[in-house]
Amino acid sequence: MEMNYDESVLHQLEQELNVKILPGTEIMMDVGEHHFVKSSATSDRVLVPQPSDSKHDPLNWTRFWKYSAIACSTMVSFAQGFGPLSLAPIFPQLIEMYDTDLAGAIQFTGVAILVLGFSNFIWVPLSSSFGRRPVLLASTLVCLGSCIWRAQAKTYSSFMGACVLNGIGAGPAETLQPAIITDIFFLDRRGVWNTVYFVFYFGSLAVGPIISGPMAETVGMASFWYLNVALHAFIFICILFLFPETKWHRMHPDEMRAKGLLPSQQVSDEKINTANTEDRDLEKITTLGAMPDLSHTATAARDPWLGRGTPSKQQFKLWQLNPHPFKAVFYDLWIPWKLFAFPIVEFASFVVSWSASSFLTLNLTQAQVFAAPPYLFSSDAIGFMNFAILIGMFIGLATAGPLSDWISMKATRKNRGIREPEMRLPTMIPYVLIMILGNFIVAFGYQNSWDWKVIVIIGYTCAGIQVAALPAIASTYAVDSYKPVSGSVFVSITVNKNVWGYGFSKFITPWIIASGYIPPIMTNMSLITLWCSFGVLFFFFGKTFRRWSEHSDVHRM
Repeated sequence: MEMNYDESVLHQLEQELNVKILPGTEIMMDVGEHHFVKSSATSDRVLVPQPSDSKHDPLNWTRFWKYSAIACSTMVSFAQGFGPLSLAPIFPQLIEMYDTDLAGAIQFTGVAILVLGFSNFIWVPLSSSFGRRPVLLASTLVCLGSCIWRAQAKTYSSFMGACVLNGIGAGPAETLQPAIITDIFFLDRRGVWNTVYFVFYFGSLAVGPIISGPMAETVGMASFWYLNVALHAFIFICILFLFPETKWHRMHPDEMRAKGLLPSQQVSDEKINTANTEDRDLEKITTLGAMPDLSHTATAARDPWLGRGTPSKQQFKLWQLNPHPFKAVFYDLWIPWKLFAFPIVEFASFVVSWSASSFLTLNLTQAQVFAAPPYLFSSDAIGFMNFAILIGMFIGLATAGPLSDWISMKATRKNRGIREPEMRLPTMIPYVLIMILGNFIVAFGYQNSWDWKVIVIIGYTCAGIQVAALPAIASTYAVDSYKPVSGSVFVSITVNKNVWGYGFSKFITPWIIASGYIPPIMTNMSLITLWCSFGVLFFFFGKTFRRWSEHSDVHRM
């Protein structure tokens, strides 16, 4: 449970509700004499997690600062995904420029994908130890440098080196924004914002080819990479001034007991700078947020800063101090591997990985199909076909997040105000059907040279819808179940996804040459359907799987 009550309070709630409260289970209504902070004085919607009464708690920030932070992190996710998978329409130019074949050109994308996934074993520990802000700044600079290198590369090995560096720098695009979403938004809004994240991240992979193709055709490939340099430079400035640190430590009851603090009189160890530099450097804020007072107190009295908070000067420093940085780094290196033993994380990893590979199929094959007879399209025309994927993603954005949150809230009300993470899983059903339709049309359309309009308008649009929806729903389910290690959850997901993506990029071209388009695309579609079908199992038995890990130390991070 994200509210972090001690065992006696949890036992009282369980007795009154006659239900077992496991990590991931949330109480979304007042229970007996237990009252919670609401979204407003006139609302009965309980906020999860319960915010502290500190002005600087990111959950208490004003809309301006929340939207500023999410806008900056979204721009980072977009920009860092924009370059690595933008090569699809310019494979012919790369083959000619670097004297290689199609398989060799595809490796520019494949290697970047592989490195990107494993680079998060660097970035996530750093973000947990020193904050989200320094990781966003540092990774943006690495991407900026790699794009300059790409523009200047004259040989195959040099361009491949730039791809590797770009993959290292782009790692936070796949892990950091979901952690930032859990930092600043309450549970009932995470479905929407996680969908926004996936739309903009995967959207960047669709927009990249739309722009790279025409630019390579008209002004040369180097100009496209310098456009990336300008984009990263602009985002770096935005982060510097508009992204305060969002990481905020909420004390676990074990910490409270270790420090001898009573539930009614607690002092958080979150430290902030005072308003003037001549004042004392740090002060401790008295807060009821770590283990909230459950008395019948008005929301405004319990949390006077809800919706009115602002960041402190400390939150604009380049990094945050950590009393045990090496311990934190060690845990963040180990926890992603440990999470592979958790069925819910494995389920999310496989759904995200194979859903993304359905999109990757289009990225890797579009030039191969549409530059050849009977189509003979130019690079810019092939790039423009990605507009269909982008439109599909926005359809997914408009439907998946709100539908997921609405279904969860309806199920919560029917369940006496008790929310279980599994309640959002039925939302996957329509998007699985859309995924199957899109893959059928692309596979048979490619193989039998159907009219390009059918393949692109229906097949590509379906691919965009499903890649915005299925990963968002599955990953939000995993994060809701293991919120304290949300960053590590996404490292596990990303490593799984990118290893499969790299392997897929290695064997899809030879497989297509040997067997045609139908076997590889339909096999991949069958695997996506298989992993998504496990959602039925998790809907009924997900709470049992969470019970297996209820005493794990991942809930005390």
